[in-house]
Amino acid sequence: MDFAPYQSSPPENSRPFSPPRSNVASPRASLDNRRAYSPSQQQRGGFASPPPLQHPQPQRSWQPQLPGQTIGGYGPETGAFVSEFDTSLGIRLDYEACLAYLALPPLGAIILLILERKSDFVRFHAWQSSLLFTVIFIIHLLFSWSTFLSWVIFLADLCTMGWLAVRAYRDADTLDRFEVPIFGQIASRILDDE
Repeated sequence: MDFAPYQSSPPENSRPFSPPRSNVASPRASLDNRRAYSPSQQQRGGFASPPPLQHPQPQRSWQPQLPGQTIGGYGPETGAFVSEFDTSLGIRLDYEACLAYLALPPLGAIILLILERKSDFVRFHAWQSSLLFTVIFIIHLLFSWSTFLSWVIFLADLCTMGWLAVRAYRDADTLDRFEVPIFGQIASRILDDE
């Protein structure tokens, strides 16, 4: 049964009724002591249904109350539903956020910044990736004279890319942003100023 306090119709309208009973005495004495019912109740099997629910408040449609105010993601211009999980490229949000770290950073992140206009989550990760991996690229250039240090930095770079991509993938469900200590705060400030 549906006992929701504000339902659109009483549950009796959709509940299947038992077949009509015959006039044979029931083995249970409690069923023999029933009250007299109206003809419509006797057709439904002799059981009285509770009165329909009275709604204390009318059903409300959640529309903006003031001009320009948005509720539930409806835009004032078009009236179309805008979801925070939509992306401009048509790729899933979690995959696109991972691309910010896995698609040849910082170049892939910069391309995402150019193409992605809807999702702040993806744009945050693209900003963070472009800032972080630009600095790592400069560090690669500074230590290019040492083959050993170049390989160590390259392996650390791959581990950082994988770890940040996994974090972006996991956080896409709740839209939490994992901020790298310095670059994440800068990316958040840039995104807030856009």
